[in-house]
Amino acid sequence: MQPTYMDDAGWDKLISEVAQSFDDLTLKRGFQYYKQKRLHAFKMMTDREIMCIVEGREDYVTAVKLDHLPESRCGCPVSGMCKHMAAVLMQYAEDQERPVHSIANAKALVDRPKIPAKAPAVPGRRGEQLKKLAALIPGATVQQWREYMALILEPLIHTVRNPQYADRGLAAITGAAPKLSPAAGKLFKLHAHLCVLESLIKPGGQPLAAGLSTLSYSVGYYTSIAVSDLQKQILQMMKQSLPLAEAPEEWPRVYDTIAYLRGEMLAEVRDRSREQPYLANCYSLLWNHWITPNLSGPELYAKELVELKQAGEALSTSASRHALLLAESRMHVFLHEDAAAMEKLRTAAEHPGLHPQEVMDFLSPLAGARQWERLTDWLAMTGPLLSSRLYNLQDYAEYWDDAIHYLPEAEPRMWETLSGMLPLSREIYEEQLLAYGKWQEWMDIQLSSGHRPADFRVSDLQPVEKNAPELLLPFYHQAVERFVLEKNRHGYKAAVKLLKRLAKLYKKTKREARWNEFLDGFLDRHSRLRALQEELRKGKLIP
Repeated sequence: MQPTYMDDAGWDKLISEVAQSFDDLTLKRGFQYYKQKRLHAFKMMTDREIMCIVEGREDYVTAVKLDHLPESRCGCPVSGMCKHMAAVLMQYAEDQERPVHSIANAKALVDRPKIPAKAPAVPGRRGEQLKKLAALIPGATVQQWREYMALILEPLIHTVRNPQYADRGLAAITGAAPKLSPAAGKLFKLHAHLCVLESLIKPGGQPLAAGLSTLSYSVGYYTSIAVSDLQKQILQMMKQSLPLAEAPEEWPRVYDTIAYLRGEMLAEVRDRSREQPYLANCYSLLWNHWITPNLSGPELYAKELVELKQAGEALSTSASRHALLLAESRMHVFLHEDAAAMEKLRTAAEHPGLHPQEVMDFLSPLAGARQWERLTDWLAMTGPLLSSRLYNLQDYAEYWDDAIHYLPEAEPRMWETLSGMLPLSREIYEEQLLAYGKWQEWMDIQLSSGHRPADFRVSDLQPVEKNAPELLLPFYHQAVERFVLEKNRHGYKAAVKLLKRLAKLYKKTKREARWNEFLDGFLDRHSRLRALQEELRKGKLIP
């Protein structure tokens, strides 16, 4: 049945009941099961009860009652609330488009303080100072904004770095700010998120460039959840346009933001002990979504490329440079210097640490600008860079679909590129063959790979059966012979099942005489296999 979406009141009630019913360790173990995708056959039996099979030491059938969690049941040996039930609730949260970590951290969330709509009142001289600073925000620089935000966050410096800390920090910063223009408001909100993000990832809140030793520093479990949430919020925020055309006076703040994020990205390049480049992605988002749509000429790209090259000359040879190389490559793309851009990207790909999504990010602006010929070139060039990495290529294939829709002559390049990326591209290559009606090519792959019909769902084979049923004949014949060679009851049953499907296919293709001829020869060859003969009779293929 279609899920009924839970309102906010129902969601809060569920979080409270999860906190009361589960201990924290069970929730954390359930989170691991959820992340490992151990849930199968997830189904809403009613809008308040869930059935699911959870893979553990065995496959456990788990039934969760949302209205009364203690009445939930699981086939595992645990008598009370178990990790399998917790994992099911996290999958339910995902389906409801609710934050999964709210279930995983329910014990902490129930004690969560109410977040004030405005910054909490601060007594004494400091409070007066903040009020004066807040009044100056509309005319302040980005650096002054950030100094004000740091003051706002000071009372939270000794609290636990978790999602509640991030929420309280953001609420305190944005709640105390005066009304700003749409463009200034978005820039202020971005820096508020960046300021809180930095306070999560930098020990003691110190900037990376300050020379602070961060050897072996690693964010904790709850902090990593807060960081992930903030990164998602920044992504969603920056996907919305920045209205600079209506507010050209905001360009100085944009320039300051570019310089700030460039500096942070380079600091992450220098600091090899960091777990991941937390702010480099913000730099690329800024250019892709906020700056490029507001530019009409190449001057700013060329200037930024000079800044990046000068920064690269100052880096030590031991620094991991892939973020810098990506940034330079992106500027070359904006300048339509694709050869230089691709050279930088290939150099970045030669070293570990380059995530496939960083390669894919080059494709989105080209598709958005409807530059189909350039997109085709980039798809062909970037495909081999993805071939050595475990990555879901679905988005990559969709870009090919878009390019071919507007540029049909690009289709041969897609097949050439995907075939050159085998074996990594095998799954998406086969999906594309089916999507483009390449039935013979798809079947040739299955036969040469030794796949069996049992490896596919019936629905997977339906397009071939509908459009080219004759191609399934050798596929089924090959599988029948393999099952018979197993010489056991299970193999004979599987062979008979396929023989019945063969009979239908021969009838569908109007080759009944050929079927009868084959069946006679088959029975003659295997007349001594009594168990097979019995299964053939059960299947009503022989009298």
